[in-house]
Amino acid sequence: MPDPRPLVANASGEIVDLPGLCAAARAGDEVFPLDPADLVPLPEASELLFLPARRPWVYDAGERRAAGESLAVAAFLPPGWTSLAVAAYQREAEAPLLPLYAYTAACWHRGRIQVAARRVDDDQKHDPASFSRAEVRRRVREFEKRLPENRLVRHHGERCALEWGCPNAQNLFLGRFEAPIALARSCNAVCVGCISEQIEGVIPSPQTRIDFKPSLDEILEIAVPHLERAPRAMVSFGQGCEGEPLLEAERIEQAIREIRARTSRGTLHLNSNGSRPEAVARLAAAGLDSIRVSSNGAREESYVPYYRPRTYAFADVRETLRVARGAGLFTSLNLLSFPGVTDRADEAESLLELARSSGLRMIQWRCLNVDPDAYMALFAGRPPAPRLGMRALLARLREALPELRFGYFNPPAEDWS
Repeated sequence: MPDPRPLVANASGEIVDLPGLCAAARAGDEVFPLDPADLVPLPEASELLFLPARRPWVYDAGERRAAGESLAVAAFLPPGWTSLAVAAYQREAEAPLLPLYAYTAACWHRGRIQVAARRVDDDQKHDPASFSRAEVRRRVREFEKRLPENRLVRHHGERCALEWGCPNAQNLFLGRFEAPIALARSCNAVCVGCISEQIEGVIPSPQTRIDFKPSLDEILEIAVPHLERAPRAMVSFGQGCEGEPLLEAERIEQAIREIRARTSRGTLHLNSNGSRPEAVARLAAAGLDSIRVSSNGAREESYVPYYRPRTYAFADVRETLRVARGAGLFTSLNLLSFPGVTDRADEAESLLELARSSGLRMIQWRCLNVDPDAYMALFAGRPPAPRLGMRALLARLREALPELRFGYFNPPAEDWS
């Protein structure tokens, strides 16, 4: 009997496999039989998603066809995992745009649900089993009672920790690991997959952007105690619930100097689009320890259609990584990967060159949360290029740059070695 078998949703909404057929996968616009070598058992805390008005591609005796009246199914992976292939389906004309998730290929293989994925980080700081919603709520109320005028406490507590379930925000109130500090209301890019503001209004934003500018005291009341007490303590500027923090570089610089005047403990970190290298240089001089720069690749041809930068160029992003490393910061590339784009041969060579030329310390392999068809439409007319495959790309980078760290989470300073 063929294996791996397709995993689909039937008319009753049940997830079932299709005996006698072979599962398909997708990378870019290419559809192919799902490779058993790419598969791992469905990770704990994954979610299975029905894809409306999308019929799964399957292979029947070696021939590809759409599977009856069933719906395609994809897996949304938990933190620490990266996708090797995307769910393959035939999109019907009336199909709605998919919400902002990553759609990893899933199947039935060797008696269980399996996915095309690899684990890239085994840090447990976002492990769902380590969070109690009741305990988080209790801690939020304690913070609100102690700091009733602090708007950041309300924002990160009521919105981020309790409404959206942000693990970093929950860890802030649990007094451990990385704590967020959001402060930027605006952005200088219009990312297709922005989770805090969708200008076109076509896809609902899963979060809303911070709507006030925190005072220095509000920042210090959260940051200093956390750095002084938390295990593996880190405070990070730049969150999913805000715009671009480098647009508030002056406030961050002031905050960093004041924090370091009060404590030398912990790691001060910035998550950014890397659009203002001169601002990053100032933050490094003030005492910033590490930076994570986000990109969907290492080539302008991929970057611009997705990020749609307004006041900067991709060259600024590259320069930020170089400046940050030269200033002694631990530098990470938050690589928003998508099979069939990230693993193109030209993209792979550009990524390798960027890592070498910038002295990059780490790649954080994040699945790009986007409707696959909408993303590929950004590159319509782009010349084709050979595809390495995500597994081969990971192996190539490890072989070429053995000192380059792979991961998912921002590591605190004590983990850098």
